[in-house]
Amino acid sequence: MTSEAEARAAGSSAKLPIGALSAFAIVVLIGCLTETLPAGVLLPISADLQVSESQAGQLVSVYAISTAATSVPLTALTRRLPRRALLLGLILGFAVVNGITAISPWYPLTLVARVLAGAVSGVMWAMIAGYAMRIVPAERAGRALAIAMVGTPIGFAIGVPAGTVLGELIGWRYAFGAMAVITAALVGWVLWQVPPLSGQPAQHRTNTLEVLATRGFPALLATTFALVLGHNVLYTYIAPVLAAAGRVESLSAVLLVFGVASVLGIWVVGALIDRRLRLLILSSALVIGVAVSLIGIAAALPVVLFASVALWGLAFGGAPTMFPAAAARVAGRDGDVAQSLTITVWNVAIAAGAYLGGAALDLAGDAAPLPWITAALALLSLLIYAVFTADRPPRSAR
Repeated sequence: MTSEAEARAAGSSAKLPIGALSAFAIVVLIGCLTETLPAGVLLPISADLQVSESQAGQLVSVYAISTAATSVPLTALTRRLPRRALLLGLILGFAVVNGITAISPWYPLTLVARVLAGAVSGVMWAMIAGYAMRIVPAERAGRALAIAMVGTPIGFAIGVPAGTVLGELIGWRYAFGAMAVITAALVGWVLWQVPPLSGQPAQHRTNTLEVLATRGFPALLATTFALVLGHNVLYTYIAPVLAAAGRVESLSAVLLVFGVASVLGIWVVGALIDRRLRLLILSSALVIGVAVSLIGIAAALPVVLFASVALWGLAFGGAPTMFPAAAARVAGRDGDVAQSLTITVWNVAIAAGAYLGGAALDLAGDAAPLPWITAALALLSLLIYAVFTADRPPRSAR
């Protein structure tokens, strides 16, 4: 099997291994689309499976819960497996669960498929970052990660609208079926372009509690949680915020601007991440805080609204790249375990953000407090990271 040293040597030429990194980006995109597609076809799923709209909505929430619950244990169970073999297994897993979703006539079976899809996603998120960073020279690992993760903002930006359009054009079942076929076809690309790497050596045993105790890592997790929590408080309920400002007709345009800016944000992060990771994380929290504060102050003004949303997307778009890179830098060779913990915290923050935003909405009776909650949490993440972390080289192998 190709050794890690050989894989790094293969990526040490003037050009990054774009074929392999593109394959990773498509896998990430598939994971995002698998998660978000039901939100765009909620009504036809509800009608077809003869369940309420709220029950159909659980197909989104159980995915995130499953990802959060399974990422750490399944990553620990699979970390000795050869990386390419595991990646191929995950790709086929996505194809199978989306295929089941496409043909399932029963809501319980569809729900089980979504739970399994979340578990597949949890392992994928934990391993893909480390895989991308291992096939290139260490000094280019951040840029490789940025390319591999570009599917994240694209997937979340187009997932719901793409689901809506596909559901209207060909039906929601065919949309999931098409995604299953495309996913299965990715196997050939991975075999062609992605170098095989070994898993963790059997003699290397990782204690999750030991990784958690690594200096700076708890603060990084707290930073991740605060920033993602705040983001989802506002992003989940952006429609009520716009309605309160008299701009609800701008919802589609706002989401489009956010998505485009997010893609641009990951490009900016890719250019700077290997040299300025700490500055990027601090700047991201600061810019998000400023941007959402402007939304809270003047969302009724179109110029201010779209400029603020663009800044918000630009600052948050690189987050799925920055935090895995920071976890890898802190944890060293235990990066996969660190990634799984980061993904768990990320998904818990998504669910908690939706809950906190909804509670604030109900308590206040309107959406006015939501931008300020997000701004406060962004400031909190900035303070945690600035005070309790330092830009240091990765922990050496034990």
